[in-house]
Amino acid sequence: MGKKERVFKYTRFSRFAGKEGITDQELLEAVDQLEADQADANLGGDVYKVRIARQGEGKRGGHRVIVYFRNEFRTFFSYGFSKNDKGNISRKELKRFKEGAKLQFSLTDEQIEEHLRNGTFIEIKEEVHRVAMKRTEGSTINVTAHAVKKEV
Repeated sequence: MGKKERVFKYTRFSRFAGKEGITDQELLEAVDQLEADQADANLGGDVYKVRIARQGEGKRGGHRVIVYFRNEFRTFFSYGFSKNDKGNISRKELKRFKEGAKLQFSLTDEQIEEHLRNGTFIEIKEEVHRVAMKRTEGSTINVTAHAVKKEV
């Protein structure tokens, strides 16, 4: 994930993700997919559709996630649905998503902070913590680390 980029999820999306068992790590992997220009569908207007596998299954019958994305800027996880529940979004919904993306990308940092304080957005952060360090053969040091997701 780009260093300058901030990743958010709407509170309503967070409820969907929690209910469906979608982790923040999976969402960060979706951002990596978008950064690599590998979205499942570019819907225009900075709106993308990404498939996320259902636990224990593949992506084909899994979840569809609508994401507002601008590389090296901001990402907003806006809406999710299960393929089994809904085939696709309507033209009316797409228009609304494009309007939402335009609005979100126009927000100032101060406005973003206000949305975080009032609970409209939840920020997803990835932090790396050193968990173990040991010396082996001479002066070589092996470091083991793992990423920890942090909701702010």
